[in-house]
Amino acid sequence: MSKISTDTGNFIGERLCLDFANTVSWHNSDNPKERLINYGKLVEWSRYADILSSPQQKRLLEKANHHPDQAAKVLEEAIELREAIFRLFRSIAAGLETNPLDRAILNTYLTKAYSLAEIVPKESKYALSFQKGEHELDYMLWPIMQSAIDLLLSEKLDRIKQCEGEPCGWLFFDSSRNKSRRWCSMADCGNREKARRHYKKKSNLK
Repeated sequence: MSKISTDTGNFIGERLCLDFANTVSWHNSDNPKERLINYGKLVEWSRYADILSSPQQKRLLEKANHHPDQAAKVLEEAIELREAIFRLFRSIAAGLETNPLDRAILNTYLTKAYSLAEIVPKESKYALSFQKGEHELDYMLWPIMQSAIDLLLSEKLDRIKQCEGEPCGWLFFDSSRNKSRRWCSMADCGNREKARRHYKKKSNLK
């Protein structure tokens, strides 16, 4: 499994909305590390996630410089949406009921996203596009929203998992053939767990 790492997040979720939920490190801990510390970091992450082109990135940063209050508000909304996505899919991964308040947050953003959406031809098919809002500071939220809705409405909710390495908390879509994936990455939490088991085994032999 390939892993792309930036200072705004690690792209291991295999779904856009899950990668967005993972823009906090140690999400299950008492001291999570926020990576989207300003609007610029949100734009940077969106560029790495292929939501924005390089020219879009430049335009949005220029606009944010001219409208810092609006950019700050978009960052607040992005974090609100991200946390709702995180809690919803964490509940699904654990086989629990989702919180109505989180669904309400998602529905609020769904209404706005679809007010900007339009159906466009794509190769031999059709797709939803949010391009008419591409100059808005919150443009990146709508493809993320679409990803969350697509996943929620899919028949593959049993493939949504949360890393078993505590207190990691990262979410991912398990695309392995036998649904055997347990870690965000074997290089990170997988290796830590392997080292922990090895240490415990050595201790028991003393």
